[in-house]
Amino acid sequence: MTATRRQALAGAGAVGASIAFSGAFTELFAGTAAARGHGGYGPLVPDPAGLLDLPEGFRYTVLSRQGQPLRSGEGPVPSNFDGMAAFRSGRGHTVLVRNHENRYNGRIGVPVVEGLTYDPMARGGCTALELDGRNNVLSERVAIAGTAVNCAGGPTPWGTWLTCEETEDRAGTNGYTKDHGFIFEVDGADPHRTGAVPLTAMGRFQHEAIAVDPSTGIVYETEDAFEQPFGLFYRFLPDRPLGGTGSLRAGGHLQAMRVPGVPDLSRIQETGARFDRVEWVPVPDSQATTTPIRHQDFGRKGVTHAQKLEGCYWGGRSVYFVSSYARSAEGSAGDHFGQVWRYEPHRRRLTLVVVFGPGTDVQLPGESPDNICLAPSGGLMVAEDGDGAQHVYGVTKRGEVYAMARNRQNTGTPADPTWGEFAGVSFSPDDATMYVNVYNPGTTFAVTGPWH
Repeated sequence: MTATRRQALAGAGAVGASIAFSGAFTELFAGTAAARGHGGYGPLVPDPAGLLDLPEGFRYTVLSRQGQPLRSGEGPVPSNFDGMAAFRSGRGHTVLVRNHENRYNGRIGVPVVEGLTYDPMARGGCTALELDGRNNVLSERVAIAGTAVNCAGGPTPWGTWLTCEETEDRAGTNGYTKDHGFIFEVDGADPHRTGAVPLTAMGRFQHEAIAVDPSTGIVYETEDAFEQPFGLFYRFLPDRPLGGTGSLRAGGHLQAMRVPGVPDLSRIQETGARFDRVEWVPVPDSQATTTPIRHQDFGRKGVTHAQKLEGCYWGGRSVYFVSSYARSAEGSAGDHFGQVWRYEPHRRRLTLVVVFGPGTDVQLPGESPDNICLAPSGGLMVAEDGDGAQHVYGVTKRGEVYAMARNRQNTGTPADPTWGEFAGVSFSPDDATMYVNVYNPGTTFAVTGPWH
């Protein structure tokens, strides 16, 4: 957390978490913990091993670390652990599919594997871990290689992972031999079934995350653009909705969200703000042949932009997406430390349901939310990607923020510590285990305990 933010919070006289929620958010908190108003699992207990602090009664297992040999013998475990999801497998097993956000100069690239490699000069991709019912690692192997900057993604209703490239680099840039900026489908249980085929119709841009409407097959996509104009929120209408593995290759139509009268979501600061006439505008050139999509001409009314559009997930009958922060000094219309938006397709309604800071207690986590998922209680688990100490934190119905985990791996110095962000927070199919990555040094944890 930056000194500037700490000073601002201290000046506000914050004494407790003051994150605000609208009533529209209640569908996510139907679990018993929320009904009791439970504020978390207690204080974090320092880890004697210096890896991961957890509340009393919880324990972790290290499943994988960067640089160790892959059990498949394909090479070392790649670096930069990012987005991840857990899938049910046979015999009570779980398959984790994990992103590696390596760029062209990534430290430990994903090994090139025949039949699973898109561009041999790109160092990103995914690995897959198969776990038994006790979280013992049975196998670990490459699931896709030769992709670039695999940041986040999301699961499909048919049990595959959509991994997203957060780049727009073309062939000939940074040594790449093919264009990048696509989504790829990955079957963690059988990677050769999906191979390494870009889903080009879903757009070429700086992808972050996706969520699939399980009733229609529409895929919602976030764009984490690094400069103005900032990213867009998209939906992809597949020609073969809910067709199962490989169906997204059949193509479809990409559209961008327009909120009438709101060119920049950071202008909206009050939770509960609602917009009932959201429009979807066809993308002129989804391949960004000459111009990045966010720069293209969408007509006189334009489309709606937002800085740092990152996490995206489906809950109830709605899609939720995250703007990690907005800074007017960088070109946004307003400032905030994180927003969660809810879009209800059946009502064409967009609602701002969570705003993080600046009234949050300086001792609590609560800035720059990134990956986000539903917890067993029906609440939220959020991976923090900000400055200073890094947490996985939970949010309850009453607006209480509680720390669930803290990364203790200091990659800096004692005088100037640095802690890697959390990413890929997800739960096992039976809700008994929380899986989470530390980005650097790349570490995958399995966390068990008395989940509510």
